[in-house]
Amino acid sequence: MNRADDLKKQLRVKFIGEEGIDEGGVRKEFFQLVLKEIFDVNYGMFVYDEQQRTFWFNMNSFETEDNFKLIGIVIGLAIYNSIILDIHFPRIVYKKMLGLKPNLEDLKETFPDLGRGMQQLLEFDGDVEDVFCRTFQLETDVFGQIVTHDLKPNGGDIPVTNQNREEYVQLFIEWKLEKSIRTQFNSFIEGFKMVCSDQTILDLFRAEELELLICGSPVLDFEALERTTKYADGYDKDHPLIKDFWDIVHHFSEEDKKKFLMFCTGSDRVPIKGLGELGFVIVKNGDDDRRLPTAHTCFNHLLLPKYSTKENMKERLLSAINNCMGFGLQ
Repeated sequence: MNRADDLKKQLRVKFIGEEGIDEGGVRKEFFQLVLKEIFDVNYGMFVYDEQQRTFWFNMNSFETEDNFKLIGIVIGLAIYNSIILDIHFPRIVYKKMLGLKPNLEDLKETFPDLGRGMQQLLEFDGDVEDVFCRTFQLETDVFGQIVTHDLKPNGGDIPVTNQNREEYVQLFIEWKLEKSIRTQFNSFIEGFKMVCSDQTILDLFRAEELELLICGSPVLDFEALERTTKYADGYDKDHPLIKDFWDIVHHFSEEDKKKFLMFCTGSDRVPIKGLGELGFVIVKNGDDDRRLPTAHTCFNHLLLPKYSTKENMKERLLSAINNCMGFGLQ
């Protein structure tokens, strides 16, 4: 943070007590581990929406602005070093990163219940003031204490009516998606721009494209991965063991497919252009039935022994992908 220019130097990561040389794989694991800690709700920097499965900035966080700035730096560093991240932000976060203003559709996507409530208020065919009994003042629960927020000066004395309900909805959206988290988000984006400082380039993206750049594609197209996979040291696409291998992998659950990607590449995220662009290679690694598969995550290479049976290969694959973290098995 003291020397922003240093952030744009080539990043190399070394874990104490591990022999791995960082050619990309160690870097991926570093970001995965850091983000897992950052988004731990016990730290109180983000809140998790179980229904939407997304994280949102905690407006009541006790953490300093510098810590939110550091999170922005981490995400900026990941982009700068071509690392795809497992981040679960709603789309409005990426719109805000591009300087775009939120609207009712963003509220519906981020907080569906609130969004539906605002839509009902706008469409209500009757006396809004008498039925909804709202004013231009909000109440929030902050650690057991009720705190009020005026959407406009003296908001508690201004009822919401049929005439001013559109203004109320717009001010509510502005408060919920902008003002309530302004301190946290502004610090976050300041840190992000310490690394990704060229706003001209950012302006070329739409929100969904920026999300793809940071988080990768959500589509696990293993058919495309099979079509583009290369083979070495005795394997080819027509080898009986390779045919069995792909039959096993295609029948994995979505969760096991993500674990497989993590095992082979150091990340369970999909490149922007899909798994067909991964550059995946399967290499023959002896014929010892007792040996587990291994991987060079920096190069997306899977080292697969020539197993005697399909059942044995499946058992070894599942054992490997479910028990790996760092360099070596746990």
